[in-house]
Amino acid sequence: MQTSTELRNLLKRIDHKGYPAYKDTKGVYQFPGYVLSIDHVQGDPFASPSRVSVHMKGGTAGFPGELYCGHCQKRALQDYLTRQFHRATEQYAFKAKGSGKSGLISISRCGQEVLERTACQVNGKSGDIVVRLEIGFPANGRTINAGELEKILFDFLPDCVESTLYYRTCDKKKVRDVIDLAEDQQYIREQLEVLGLTAFVANGSVLPRESGISSRPMKGAVAFRSPKEMEVTLELPHKGALTGMGIRKGITLIVGGGYHGKSTLLKALELGVYDHIAGDGREYVITDASAVKIRAEDGRSIKKTDISMFINDLPNGRDTRGFYTEDASGSTSQAANVVESMEAGAKTLLIDEDTSATNFMIRDELMQRVIHRNMEPITPFIDRIRELYESYGISTVIVAGSSGAYFHIADTIVQMDRYVPKEITGMAKKEAVNFPALSGLEEPSKSPVFARCPAQNRAYRSSDRIKMKTIGREAVQINRESIDLRYVEQLTDSEQVTALGYCVRYAEKHFFGGRTTIQEVVRKLEEKIEQDGLAVLCESTSSVACLAMPREQEIFACFNRYRGLVL
Repeated sequence: MQTSTELRNLLKRIDHKGYPAYKDTKGVYQFPGYVLSIDHVQGDPFASPSRVSVHMKGGTAGFPGELYCGHCQKRALQDYLTRQFHRATEQYAFKAKGSGKSGLISISRCGQEVLERTACQVNGKSGDIVVRLEIGFPANGRTINAGELEKILFDFLPDCVESTLYYRTCDKKKVRDVIDLAEDQQYIREQLEVLGLTAFVANGSVLPRESGISSRPMKGAVAFRSPKEMEVTLELPHKGALTGMGIRKGITLIVGGGYHGKSTLLKALELGVYDHIAGDGREYVITDASAVKIRAEDGRSIKKTDISMFINDLPNGRDTRGFYTEDASGSTSQAANVVESMEAGAKTLLIDEDTSATNFMIRDELMQRVIHRNMEPITPFIDRIRELYESYGISTVIVAGSSGAYFHIADTIVQMDRYVPKEITGMAKKEAVNFPALSGLEEPSKSPVFARCPAQNRAYRSSDRIKMKTIGREAVQINRESIDLRYVEQLTDSEQVTALGYCVRYAEKHFFGGRTTIQEVVRKLEEKIEQDGLAVLCESTSSVACLAMPREQEIFACFNRYRGLVL
């Protein structure tokens, strides 16, 4: 390890030299109170910025152990420090001048959800802190401007560290409030199982978002208010008594007219698998952590998936116990999505009629009479929904606006009326008596078989250089293979998509091959991340990318959409 003085002298020596001379700065330097590691130096001022990290001992940072003693506390503290560091760097970005990305200072930009990220990691035992950020090393043209980099490393960065990473300089009440909220959210999650709930939506929650491109709460929106029949009151560790709507396990139907808030409620439930920051409006919307949004997904690939629960006796005789296709239809893709969610351990399915394949969801009475069941290979979801709950313990929340077929089988029916929920189960059941229920199946299905064992792709045997590119929240490209994640709707951050790409790469190198099933691969990945941190996926301290932790359900979803998967 070198001293900060040695780094300053090095910068003076390489000033005005060609840009590649910046490579000499790579290394570890002791600054007052922390260690600066220059992990990767960009090759050109127009290339991706250089990556640096700040390492601070827990004793120096001074954060009390109670703020990071458990997983939820540690994640919340990491998220808070990342947000504070981002605010600090914003005032210095591009104040150092130059060409290309010169003067850029950036760290992960957090959204409304609280996610574990590589940007900031706190050791749960020692309290040691690592912060990773990107800096555009300044240049005039392609000539080093070391004086501007000296400003960044010796003036701007130390100020950011001083104002955010020391407990003595933090707003202690804000830090405590962040941890208290995380503990309250964790308590609600634990109570869901105790109370037999699949979700909880607190009274006063603001569910509508600002716009289609903003996840901030809508100003002036109608605050959520639970129907009296569904009210549940929880005594939280810090906030105290909190009342809201408890969605019980089983089959819940959400109905109502267009633009009355059905899909808005479902969207809040989708993202209730994550904790949210204070002021988001959904901080007390808590959903079963394993819940998966199910939809039709025309054109996706399906690899050796057992969809026989829903599709059988195809005219061409194809086997549906290990179904393959590179271009799935809407109904086939939705059937695969349900079965794959079962494989991923989902205990709640969230479905919106608007994004579903109609022939997968229902077959009305007239269609059943004209096209006999023996001529239809698709078993609609309505015929399996009760079996999913009673045999597999999987609850379903469905949004419906045009079909009343699910009234007969729903345990709870909620009507959204101008964003206000009303419990109408009794009334709806009474009306449903006048309409014959669709005839169901007499025989239960065979349990799906989850025994898919991926082999290693040849591309990973022949080369250690695997190129990756993240395309927003829509896709990750690995070499020439693009994994389409547009319809994996519970991904909320592009850094999660990047992490999924690294999950595929790591699994291809270390876990694929032999008799290891996809379920075992995902379990091994999670154990490795739990043991060594999310950054372990990058396999090199000099190439730690900006990653955010995806759920295991999204890891499964990524593998299932990976066309390069060899089975």
